[in-house]
Amino acid sequence: MSRARDIEKLEQLSRLMLDDRLSRLRAAMALVEKSRMQIAALDRSAGREDLPPVAASQVALRYQLWADVRKSELNAVLARQTVTWLDARHEARQAFGRAEALRGIADRLIRKK
Repeated sequence: MSRARDIEKLEQLSRLMLDDRLSRLRAAMALVEKSRMQIAALDRSAGREDLPPVAASQVALRYQLWADVRKSELNAVLARQTVTWLDARHEARQAFGRAEALRGIADRLIRKK
């Protein structure tokens, strides 16, 4: 095989790797956003207007206690997801750099001919 053909195959492989890394990055970001939305949803009031004031206060207090525990759990999940997203972003950046470097080499080889 010629050198240009080898570089072309490497370039194709690097593009496939970049697509895979970008796909992983999108998936990781989707999970992060889902967790953020779940945390934001917990901030909405659970107050009930159709209850007497004392009962409504009790419902709101119990909801807040439950929501605080759930937020704590979701924040731990979000922290892990954020680490995964940061790793995926780093891998995507590296894959992009490799793809661009190989594209540049391939372009120079084509111009030489």
